[in-house]
Amino acid sequence: MFKNKAVVLLLSAALLTGLLSGCGSTSSKNSSAVNANGQAQTVTPVSETFFIFDTVVTIKIYDNRATTKNFEELEDLMKDIDYKINRSNEDSEIYAVNANAGIAPVKVSQETFDLVKIAVDYAKQTNGLLDPSIGPLVSLWNIGHEDAHVPPAEDIAAAQKLIDYRKVELNEDTLEIYLQDKGMDLDLGSYGKGYAADLIYDKLKEQGFDSAIIDLGGNVFAMGSKPGNLEWTVGIQDPTQERGNDIGTVKVIDKTVVTAGIYERYFVENGKFYMHILDPRTGYPADNNISSVTIIADSSTAADTMDTSLLIMGIEDGLKFAEENNTEALFITKDKQLYATPGFKELLNKSNDDYSYAN
Repeated sequence: MFKNKAVVLLLSAALLTGLLSGCGSTSSKNSSAVNANGQAQTVTPVSETFFIFDTVVTIKIYDNRATTKNFEELEDLMKDIDYKINRSNEDSEIYAVNANAGIAPVKVSQETFDLVKIAVDYAKQTNGLLDPSIGPLVSLWNIGHEDAHVPPAEDIAAAQKLIDYRKVELNEDTLEIYLQDKGMDLDLGSYGKGYAADLIYDKLKEQGFDSAIIDLGGNVFAMGSKPGNLEWTVGIQDPTQERGNDIGTVKVIDKTVVTAGIYERYFVENGKFYMHILDPRTGYPADNNISSVTIIADSSTAADTMDTSLLIMGIEDGLKFAEENNTEALFITKDKQLYATPGFKELLNKSNDDYSYAN
Protein backbone atom coordinates (compact mmCIF):
# COMPACT_ATOMS: atom_id res chain seq x y z
CA MET A 1 0.00 0.00 0.00
CA PHE A 2 2.93 2.38 0.47
CA LYS A 3 4.47 4.25 -2.47
CA ASN A 4 7.54 2.16 -1.82
CA LYS A 5 6.54 -1.03 -0.03
CA ALA A 6 10.16 -1.48 1.02
CA VAL A 7 9.62 1.35 3.49
CA VAL A 8 8.74 -1.16 6.20
CA LEU A 9 12.08 -2.91 5.80
CA LEU A 10 14.08 0.24 5.27
CA LEU A 11 12.75 1.89 8.37
CA SER A 12 13.55 -1.13 10.44
CA ALA A 13 17.13 -1.14 9.18
CA ALA A 14 18.45 2.24 8.18
CA LEU A 15 15.79 4.86 7.52
CA LEU A 16 15.02 5.26 3.95
CA THR A 17 16.94 7.51 1.66
CA GLY A 18 15.69 11.05 2.03
CA LEU A 19 16.37 14.25 0.22
CA LEU A 20 15.55 17.30 2.07
CA SER A 21 13.23 19.66 3.68
CA GLY A 22 10.04 21.46 3.70
CA CYS A 23 6.45 22.19 4.06
CA GLY A 24 5.15 25.17 2.31
CA SER A 25 3.52 26.19 -0.95
CA THR A 26 3.56 25.00 -4.54
CA SER A 27 2.47 26.65 -7.75
CA SER A 28 -1.06 25.81 -8.99
CA LYS A 29 -0.86 27.65 -12.32
CA ASN A 30 -1.59 25.98 -15.64
CA SER A 31 1.29 23.90 -16.97
CA SER A 32 2.29 22.86 -20.45
CA ALA A 33 2.93 19.31 -21.58
CA VAL A 34 3.58 17.55 -24.86
CA ASN A 35 1.13 14.90 -26.06
CA ALA A 36 1.89 11.73 -28.02
CA ASN A 37 1.78 13.67 -31.30
CA GLY A 38 4.42 16.12 -30.11
CA GLN A 39 1.88 18.90 -29.68
CA ALA A 40 1.93 21.23 -26.70
CA GLN A 41 -1.16 21.15 -24.51
CA THR A 42 -2.18 23.07 -21.42
CA VAL A 43 -2.83 21.12 -18.24
CA THR A 44 -5.06 22.83 -15.70
CA PRO A 45 -4.79 21.25 -12.25
CA VAL A 46 -8.02 19.80 -10.89
CA SER A 47 -8.19 20.39 -7.15
CA GLU A 48 -10.33 19.33 -4.20
CA THR A 49 -10.02 20.26 -0.52
CA PHE A 50 -11.11 18.12 2.43
CA PHE A 51 -11.02 18.47 6.20
CA ILE A 52 -9.81 15.20 7.68
CA PHE A 53 -7.07 13.97 10.03
CA ASP A 54 -7.82 17.18 11.96
CA THR A 55 -6.28 19.23 9.15
CA VAL A 56 -7.02 20.70 5.72
CA VAL A 57 -6.09 18.32 2.91
CA THR A 58 -5.72 19.60 -0.66
CA ILE A 59 -5.09 17.34 -3.63
CA LYS A 60 -4.25 18.83 -7.05
CA ILE A 61 -4.10 16.46 -10.00
CA TYR A 62 -2.23 17.80 -13.02
CA ASP A 63 -4.12 15.77 -15.61
CA ASN A 64 -7.08 16.83 -17.74
CA ARG A 65 -8.61 13.37 -17.31
CA ALA A 66 -9.22 13.82 -13.56
CA THR A 67 -12.90 13.51 -12.61
CA THR A 68 -15.14 13.89 -9.59
CA LYS A 69 -15.11 10.11 -9.21
CA ASN A 70 -11.34 10.14 -8.74
CA PHE A 71 -11.67 12.56 -5.82
CA GLU A 72 -14.56 10.61 -4.33
CA GLU A 73 -12.33 7.52 -4.28
CA LEU A 74 -9.55 9.51 -2.62
CA GLU A 75 -11.98 10.81 0.01
CA ASP A 76 -13.17 7.25 0.71
CA LEU A 77 -9.54 6.20 1.12
CA MET A 78 -8.84 8.99 3.60
CA LYS A 79 -11.97 8.17 5.59
CA ASP A 80 -10.87 4.54 5.73
CA ILE A 81 -7.42 5.54 7.02
CA ASP A 82 -9.02 7.77 9.66
CA TYR A 83 -11.35 4.94 10.64
CA LYS A 84 -8.39 2.66 11.22
CA ILE A 85 -5.84 4.83 13.05
CA ASN A 86 -7.71 7.70 14.76
CA ARG A 87 -7.34 7.00 18.49
CA SER A 88 -10.19 9.43 19.28
CA ASN A 89 -12.67 7.56 17.08
CA GLU A 90 -14.39 4.89 19.16
CA ASP A 91 -14.93 2.82 16.01
CA SER A 92 -11.27 2.82 14.96
CA GLU A 93 -8.90 -0.11 15.12
CA ILE A 94 -6.38 1.79 17.22
CA TYR A 95 -9.11 2.78 19.69
CA ALA A 96 -9.94 -0.93 20.07
CA VAL A 97 -6.27 -1.80 20.61
CA ASN A 98 -6.00 0.87 23.33
CA ALA A 99 -9.29 -0.11 24.98
CA ASN A 100 -8.01 -3.68 25.30
CA ALA A 101 -4.61 -2.77 26.76
CA GLY A 102 -3.68 -5.34 29.40
CA ILE A 103 -6.75 -7.39 28.47
CA ALA A 104 -6.48 -9.05 25.06
CA PRO A 105 -4.87 -8.79 21.62
CA VAL A 106 -6.87 -7.08 18.86
CA LYS A 107 -6.87 -8.13 15.21
CA VAL A 108 -6.38 -5.19 12.82
CA SER A 109 -6.06 -4.59 9.10
CA GLN A 110 -2.77 -5.12 7.27
CA GLU A 111 -2.40 -1.33 6.84
CA THR A 112 -2.77 -0.57 10.55
CA PHE A 113 -0.48 -3.43 11.51
CA ASP A 114 2.20 -2.24 9.08
CA LEU A 115 2.06 1.32 10.40
CA VAL A 116 2.34 0.23 14.04
CA LYS A 117 5.23 -2.05 13.09
CA ILE A 118 6.99 0.89 11.44
CA ALA A 119 6.38 2.99 14.55
CA VAL A 120 7.78 0.33 16.87
CA ASP A 121 10.82 -0.27 14.64
CA TYR A 122 11.51 3.46 14.55
CA ALA A 123 11.19 3.67 18.33
CA LYS A 124 13.95 1.05 18.53
CA GLN A 125 16.19 3.12 16.25
CA THR A 126 15.70 6.23 18.39
CA ASN A 127 15.92 4.39 21.74
CA GLY A 128 12.35 5.31 22.51
CA LEU A 129 12.69 8.99 21.66
CA LEU A 130 9.76 8.66 19.26
CA ASP A 131 7.51 6.11 20.92
CA PRO A 132 4.04 5.21 19.57
CA SER A 133 2.87 4.33 23.09
CA ILE A 134 3.10 8.00 24.13
CA GLY A 135 -0.70 8.23 24.16
CA PRO A 136 -1.11 8.63 27.95
CA LEU A 137 1.15 11.69 27.88
CA VAL A 138 -0.61 13.14 24.83
CA SER A 139 -3.99 12.79 26.54
CA LEU A 140 -2.67 14.32 29.76
CA TRP A 141 -1.34 17.48 28.08
CA ASN A 142 -4.18 17.63 25.52
CA ILE A 143 -2.33 20.27 23.49
CA GLY A 144 -4.39 21.63 20.63
CA HIS A 145 -7.58 21.74 22.68
CA GLU A 146 -9.10 24.55 24.71
CA ASP A 147 -8.46 22.93 28.08
CA ALA A 148 -4.73 22.36 27.50
CA HIS A 149 -2.69 23.11 30.62
CA VAL A 150 0.45 22.05 32.45
CA PRO A 151 -0.43 18.84 34.32
CA PRO A 152 0.70 18.09 37.88
CA ALA A 153 4.20 16.59 38.04
CA GLU A 154 2.94 13.39 39.65
CA ASP A 155 0.47 12.83 36.79
CA ILE A 156 3.24 13.31 34.25
CA ALA A 157 5.42 10.76 36.07
CA ALA A 158 2.54 8.26 36.14
CA ALA A 159 1.94 8.69 32.39
CA GLN A 160 5.64 8.20 31.64
CA LYS A 161 5.56 4.79 33.32
CA LEU A 162 3.03 3.62 30.73
CA ILE A 163 5.22 4.57 27.77
CA ASP A 164 7.28 1.62 26.51
CA TYR A 165 7.32 0.47 22.89
CA ARG A 166 8.90 -2.82 24.06
CA LYS A 167 5.53 -3.73 25.58
CA VAL A 168 3.74 -3.46 22.22
CA GLU A 169 3.33 -7.07 21.03
CA LEU A 170 2.91 -7.61 17.27
CA ASN A 171 1.79 -10.96 15.88
CA GLU A 172 2.65 -11.07 12.16
CA ASP A 173 0.69 -14.29 11.55
CA THR A 174 -2.62 -13.11 13.02
CA LEU A 175 -2.22 -9.33 12.50
CA GLU A 176 -2.91 -8.86 16.21
CA ILE A 177 -1.62 -6.04 18.40
CA TYR A 178 -1.46 -6.31 22.18
CA LEU A 179 -0.45 -3.68 24.72
CA GLN A 180 0.88 -5.50 27.75
CA ASP A 181 -0.09 -3.03 30.50
CA LYS A 182 -3.52 -1.66 31.27
CA GLY A 183 -3.56 2.08 30.59
CA MET A 184 -1.12 1.91 27.68
CA ASP A 185 -2.26 3.92 24.67
CA LEU A 186 -0.96 4.09 21.10
CA ASP A 187 -0.87 7.51 19.44
CA LEU A 188 0.11 7.58 15.76
CA GLY A 189 0.00 11.36 15.39
CA SER A 190 3.68 11.50 14.43
CA TYR A 191 3.10 9.07 11.57
CA GLY A 192 -0.51 9.50 10.43
CA LYS A 193 -0.30 12.30 7.87
CA GLY A 194 2.77 10.83 6.23
CA TYR A 195 1.11 7.41 6.11
CA ALA A 196 -1.98 8.94 4.52
CA ALA A 197 0.09 10.83 1.94
CA ASP A 198 1.82 7.62 0.87
CA LEU A 199 -1.48 5.79 0.44
CA ILE A 200 -2.99 8.71 -1.50
CA TYR A 201 0.08 8.60 -3.76
CA ASP A 202 -0.48 4.89 -4.38
CA LYS A 203 -4.17 5.47 -5.11
CA LEU A 204 -3.39 8.20 -7.64
CA LYS A 205 -0.98 5.81 -9.36
CA GLU A 206 -3.71 3.17 -9.41
CA GLN A 207 -6.05 5.72 -11.01
CA GLY A 208 -3.52 6.30 -13.77
CA PHE A 209 -2.07 9.67 -12.70
CA ASP A 210 1.60 10.61 -12.58
CA SER A 211 1.60 14.31 -11.67
CA ALA A 212 -0.03 15.73 -8.54
CA ILE A 213 0.45 17.72 -5.36
CA ILE A 214 -0.76 16.07 -2.16
CA ASP A 215 -0.85 18.57 0.71
CA LEU A 216 -1.91 17.44 4.16
CA GLY A 217 -1.71 20.55 6.27
CA GLY A 218 1.75 21.41 4.94
CA ASN A 219 2.93 17.82 4.59
CA VAL A 220 3.59 17.97 0.83
CA PHE A 221 4.07 15.10 -1.58
CA ALA A 222 5.15 16.37 -5.00
CA MET A 223 4.17 13.40 -7.14
CA GLY A 224 6.13 12.78 -10.31
CA SER A 225 7.11 15.92 -12.18
CA LYS A 226 5.15 18.93 -13.33
CA PRO A 227 3.73 18.60 -16.85
CA GLY A 228 6.58 19.13 -19.28
CA ASN A 229 8.91 17.08 -17.06
CA LEU A 230 9.61 20.12 -14.88
CA GLU A 231 10.63 20.23 -11.20
CA TRP A 232 8.15 21.23 -8.53
CA THR A 233 9.02 24.29 -6.46
CA VAL A 234 8.15 23.79 -2.79
CA GLY A 235 8.38 26.56 -0.19
CA ILE A 236 10.04 26.08 3.18
CA GLN A 237 7.74 27.63 5.77
CA ASP A 238 8.88 30.61 7.83
CA PRO A 239 8.01 29.37 11.35
CA THR A 240 7.39 32.92 12.59
CA GLN A 241 4.78 33.73 9.94
CA GLU A 242 1.43 32.43 8.72
CA ARG A 243 1.47 29.48 6.35
CA GLY A 244 2.55 30.46 2.85
CA ASN A 245 5.39 32.75 3.96
CA ASP A 246 8.66 31.05 3.06
CA ILE A 247 12.33 31.41 3.94
CA GLY A 248 13.19 29.90 0.57
CA THR A 249 12.34 27.08 -1.82
CA VAL A 250 13.56 23.70 -2.98
CA LYS A 251 13.02 22.05 -6.36
CA VAL A 252 12.07 18.39 -6.34
CA ILE A 253 10.69 15.63 -8.54
CA ASP A 254 8.68 12.80 -6.99
CA LYS A 255 9.67 13.61 -3.40
CA THR A 256 7.83 14.34 -0.19
CA VAL A 257 8.61 17.56 1.70
CA VAL A 258 7.66 17.43 5.38
CA THR A 259 8.13 19.81 8.31
CA ALA A 260 7.55 19.52 12.06
CA GLY A 261 7.18 22.92 13.67
CA ILE A 262 6.45 24.31 17.11
CA TYR A 263 3.91 26.69 15.58
CA GLU A 264 1.44 23.95 14.63
CA ARG A 265 -0.26 23.41 18.01
CA TYR A 266 0.64 25.03 21.30
CA PHE A 267 -0.60 26.94 24.34
CA VAL A 268 0.83 29.57 26.67
CA GLU A 269 0.55 29.34 30.45
CA ASN A 270 2.00 31.90 32.87
CA GLY A 271 3.92 33.44 30.00
CA LYS A 272 5.62 30.16 28.98
CA PHE A 273 5.17 28.61 25.53
CA TYR A 274 4.36 24.87 25.32
CA MET A 275 4.28 23.21 21.89
CA HIS A 276 2.69 19.88 20.99
CA ILE A 277 5.72 17.64 20.44
CA LEU A 278 6.37 15.80 23.70
CA ASP A 279 9.70 14.42 24.91
CA PRO A 280 9.08 11.06 26.64
CA ARG A 281 12.33 11.44 28.59
CA THR A 282 11.07 14.49 30.48
CA GLY A 283 7.31 14.16 30.08
CA TYR A 284 7.20 17.78 28.89
CA PRO A 285 7.09 19.39 25.44
CA ALA A 286 10.48 19.54 23.74
CA ASP A 287 12.21 22.83 24.51
CA ASN A 288 15.54 23.24 22.73
CA ASN A 289 15.42 26.50 20.74
CA ILE A 290 14.28 24.75 17.56
CA SER A 291 11.34 26.23 15.63
CA SER A 292 11.10 23.62 12.90
CA VAL A 293 12.76 20.67 11.21
CA THR A 294 12.27 19.88 7.52
CA ILE A 295 12.97 16.64 5.64
CA ILE A 296 12.70 15.54 2.01
CA ALA A 297 12.35 11.82 1.36
CA ASP A 298 10.92 9.18 -0.96
CA SER A 299 8.34 8.14 1.63
CA SER A 300 6.15 10.56 3.52
CA THR A 301 5.81 8.08 6.39
CA ALA A 302 9.59 8.07 6.79
CA ALA A 303 9.82 11.87 6.60
CA ASP A 304 6.98 12.31 9.11
CA THR A 305 8.79 10.18 11.67
CA MET A 306 12.20 11.69 11.01
CA ASP A 307 11.25 15.36 11.41
CA THR A 308 9.50 14.83 14.74
CA SER A 309 12.30 12.75 16.24
CA LEU A 310 14.99 15.21 15.09
CA LEU A 311 13.14 18.08 16.71
CA ILE A 312 13.23 16.19 20.01
CA MET A 313 16.89 15.14 19.57
CA GLY A 314 18.17 18.66 19.09
CA ILE A 315 20.47 20.08 16.45
CA GLU A 316 23.77 18.33 17.12
CA ASP A 317 22.38 14.83 17.62
CA GLY A 318 19.72 15.40 14.96
CA LEU A 319 22.19 16.36 12.25
CA LYS A 320 24.34 13.36 13.10
CA PHE A 321 21.34 11.02 13.02
CA ALA A 322 20.17 12.42 9.67
CA GLU A 323 23.59 12.02 8.06
CA GLU A 324 23.98 8.49 9.43
CA ASN A 325 20.69 7.64 7.73
CA ASN A 326 21.56 9.30 4.40
CA THR A 327 18.91 11.98 4.89
CA GLU A 328 19.12 15.71 4.28
CA ALA A 329 17.60 17.88 7.01
CA LEU A 330 17.14 21.54 7.86
CA PHE A 331 16.77 22.96 11.38
CA ILE A 332 15.43 26.48 11.92
CA THR A 333 15.99 27.96 15.38
CA LYS A 334 13.94 30.51 17.28
CA ASP A 335 16.66 33.11 16.70
CA LYS A 336 16.45 32.54 12.91
CA GLN A 337 19.58 30.46 12.49
CA LEU A 338 19.74 27.64 9.94
CA TYR A 339 21.53 24.35 10.55
CA ALA A 340 21.60 22.00 7.59
CA THR A 341 23.20 18.90 6.25
CA PRO A 342 25.53 19.64 3.29
CA GLY A 343 23.07 18.38 0.71
CA PHE A 344 20.30 20.57 2.06
CA LYS A 345 22.43 23.67 1.66
CA GLU A 346 22.89 22.84 -2.00
CA LEU A 347 19.17 22.40 -2.60
CA LEU A 348 17.80 25.37 -0.67
CA ASN A 349 17.29 28.60 -2.59
CA LYS A 350 17.15 30.92 0.44
CA SER A 351 15.18 34.12 -0.17
CA ASN A 352 14.74 35.58 3.32
CA ASP A 353 17.81 37.50 4.58
CA ASP A 354 16.50 37.40 8.16
CA TYR A 355 17.71 33.81 8.23
CA SER A 356 21.38 32.79 7.99
CA TYR A 357 23.39 29.59 8.22
CA ALA A 358 25.10 28.84 11.53
CA ASN A 359 26.97 25.73 10.39
